[in-house]
Amino acid sequence: MSGSNLPTSPVPPSLEHHLKHFFGYDSFRPGQREIVEAALEKRDQMIVMPTGGGKSLCFQLPALLKPGLSVVVSPLIALMQDQVEALVDNGIGATFLNSTLNSLEARSRETAILEGKIKLLYVAPERLLGERFLPFLDIVAAKLGISAFAIDEAHCVSEWGHDFRPEYRQMERVRDRYPDIPIMALTATATERVRQDIIQQLTLRNPYIHVASFNRPNLYYEVRAKNKHSFAEVLKIIQKKGGSGIIYCLSRKKVEEVAYKLQQSGIQALPYHAGMSNVDRTTNQTRFIRDDVQVMVATVAFGMGINKPDVRFVIHYDLPKNLEGYYQESGRAGRDNEPSHCTLFFGFGDVKTIEYMLELKPDPQEQRIGRQQLRRVINYAESTDCRRTIQLSYFGDSFPGNCGNCDNCCNKKPVEDWTVEAMKFLSGVARCKEKFGMNHIIDILRGSKNQKVLQYQHDKLSTYGIGKDRSADDWKMLVRSLLNQGLLDETTDGFPILKLNEKSWEIMKRQRTVEIAIKPKQEVQATNRSLAVEVESLFAILRTLRKQIADEQFVPPYVIFADKSLRDMAEKRPQNLTEFVKVYGVGSNKRDKYGKVFLEAIRNFCQEKGLPTGAAPSAIVQSSNVPNLPSYTQMQTWELHRKGLTVEGIAEIRGMSSTTIVGHLVELIDMEQKVDIHLLVEPERQQPIVQAIEIIGDERLKAIYEFLQEAYSFEEIKLVRAWWRQNYVGF
Repeated sequence: MSGSNLPTSPVPPSLEHHLKHFFGYDSFRPGQREIVEAALEKRDQMIVMPTGGGKSLCFQLPALLKPGLSVVVSPLIALMQDQVEALVDNGIGATFLNSTLNSLEARSRETAILEGKIKLLYVAPERLLGERFLPFLDIVAAKLGISAFAIDEAHCVSEWGHDFRPEYRQMERVRDRYPDIPIMALTATATERVRQDIIQQLTLRNPYIHVASFNRPNLYYEVRAKNKHSFAEVLKIIQKKGGSGIIYCLSRKKVEEVAYKLQQSGIQALPYHAGMSNVDRTTNQTRFIRDDVQVMVATVAFGMGINKPDVRFVIHYDLPKNLEGYYQESGRAGRDNEPSHCTLFFGFGDVKTIEYMLELKPDPQEQRIGRQQLRRVINYAESTDCRRTIQLSYFGDSFPGNCGNCDNCCNKKPVEDWTVEAMKFLSGVARCKEKFGMNHIIDILRGSKNQKVLQYQHDKLSTYGIGKDRSADDWKMLVRSLLNQGLLDETTDGFPILKLNEKSWEIMKRQRTVEIAIKPKQEVQATNRSLAVEVESLFAILRTLRKQIADEQFVPPYVIFADKSLRDMAEKRPQNLTEFVKVYGVGSNKRDKYGKVFLEAIRNFCQEKGLPTGAAPSAIVQSSNVPNLPSYTQMQTWELHRKGLTVEGIAEIRGMSSTTIVGHLVELIDMEQKVDIHLLVEPERQQPIVQAIEIIGDERLKAIYEFLQEAYSFEEIKLVRAWWRQNYVGF
């Protein structure tokens, strides 16, 4: 279907009218309207907009409003296929040409282009600059016209360069060949230097530049202490948030372990890591994208080019290596701008793991930079400041704090005036001529006599010993806050040297005060948000219906409707097509294509529940208690036990001692897992042990052993006692 059939009206329709007609949205996101207007004025553009900011619409809507073909250059096959599927499902003429097509399919699509049936063509840079393709574009330009070139992932021009897509460096050939056709460069991340390099490489002429904030306000960020209960907390997050999620782990082994434990806990989960075959990785990724499974457990190998907008939670079960990686990985949640959850579990065991990995790197400079990046992650995890302030300052983007959507801001900590302490510390940095790092300055303030302080004669400085009233941890907390608030700088070359900036001098001149959040002795847990039962129930039904339709059409579910659209349906409960088109993301095409079937599901739900139309009443959904769950190694033992193997047989297969295997089985019994005691201890030997326990009690293992005159092994007694405790205690 052609995308050029614009609705007729005696008055020229507004951009918002076209936005609703083609995409079902009532209003533009920040910055989009200005970008579309600049595109309609045929201006070159440099667009930096974070993931989930709506970059695609910035070139898709102008393509539908201008005559001719728009060419979109994308380096990722998966992304271009996903975008084309979504456009076609909206009734828009779009296609792609890439290496997945055979020659017959490619010729058929080229014919459709020349017949004017296509408004958006997606190609990889290699094909765009190929000897055969450019002459084809010349024909298109002469016959239909080319309205614009959109260069997606434009940072490939500068940041990745020849290491990733050398063809991006040759994009200036496009400008030379088609000098009058506007070029729009788009990327999610780019520093000022990279932006200027992109403009130069693509020879953009007086471009309209839009740089959006890196802030993702729909994402809730939190850090939790990592302990033996962390897996149970993961289960609670999955149960509470629902929807799709990604869990990141540091190692392949941990990925396999967590995925296995989730499966045993009734969660549909799959692993993804570089140690798997390409076929297995692709299969698991496809099943995740199409909602066949709920959770993907992965190393950082997963995520590049994943265009799944409805990821509701991202959990870092292990510590990330750097803040940039954490921002990118956590940012895969909520690309549809719906509320989503990002949780980081922080434990010092992970710090040691990453430090060991860094030691394996052969380049000393790379090791130093890696350690400094790790320190930034630790500072982020331990900080009491707004999580967004810390993240965005890392990318040179300022944020005032008090975001209201992170654990530190939702659980307000006492704020104290530390201006005097800040003056002392900054004075120490100045007197050391800005040549040292945090720990050395703290040593000076606290009057340390370590070798480095004495070597530089810093015990002679006027700041020596003036900070003895504060602990080293107090000073570190202050320094972290100064860095996060942009009141102090630190070099990033692997040697973290503290540097004063303009704001630092304002503090020392008493022109600026410093307030920091103090961590209370007992952290207050964030209050769980209540959910309306009816809305959640209907939302689940609509998700199931969406999945059925998507499977029939062999497309990902989000191509049919975004989560935000389904939730809007569940809240509004439309009863006819007129009401249905008022739902977020429902345009004319989706109304005609899916309206009847979704309306029927909504009506059936309302009839079954005896509900009126309109917004559902609120009701609290209580989270269920999560039981203590077996570890990965315990589950492996349990699987062999369920196959009927004896303790000795399991021990032989697993290469462990019988005592260890018995320990696993006892712990499994304690967790109320189904363990067959008759396979482990003969029935006639169980009864004397039970009688002994009932006579002398179950507390002291040795007492039972001696009461039975050492006729029964400790392993037999342990197993029977565990079974007895589960079956007889309390009756």
